[in-house]
Amino acid sequence: MSQAKSGDNVKIHYTGTLPDDTEFDSSVGREPLEFTLGSGQVIAGFDNAVDGMTAGESKTVTIPAGEAYGEHHEQLVQQVAKDSLPEDMKPEIGMQLQSQSPDGEIMNLVVTAIKDDSITVDANHPLAGQALTFAIELVEIA
Repeated sequence: MSQAKSGDNVKIHYTGTLPDDTEFDSSVGREPLEFTLGSGQVIAGFDNAVDGMTAGESKTVTIPAGEAYGEHHEQLVQQVAKDSLPEDMKPEIGMQLQSQSPDGEIMNLVVTAIKDDSITVDANHPLAGQALTFAIELVEIA
């Protein structure tokens, strides 16, 4: 039986959980996730976990933050004056916003705190700084 290798198109089912066993994503009940192994379409640790698997094989792996969405960086958490927001905006905790960096890159932000005259926004990926556990089943190697 052939093993998945870089360049192969693969289809997998997965369930992802956090260290406290909270499920953050799953393909159960949906079509399998399809991607090209080694292409950078998924996080590095996930790619590495699927590499070498055979069709029908299942396994569970824990991926450290550095091979997932990276470490949490405090410099990506900032205070923004409320008067710099659009007048009609009513910020709420958990609200997702976008901003443009000085070099033109679009940044996704999440409102994490609200004060009288400012809000706190976080540009880290929501899963940054966390080890992620995945139950993976390789459905098909194309």
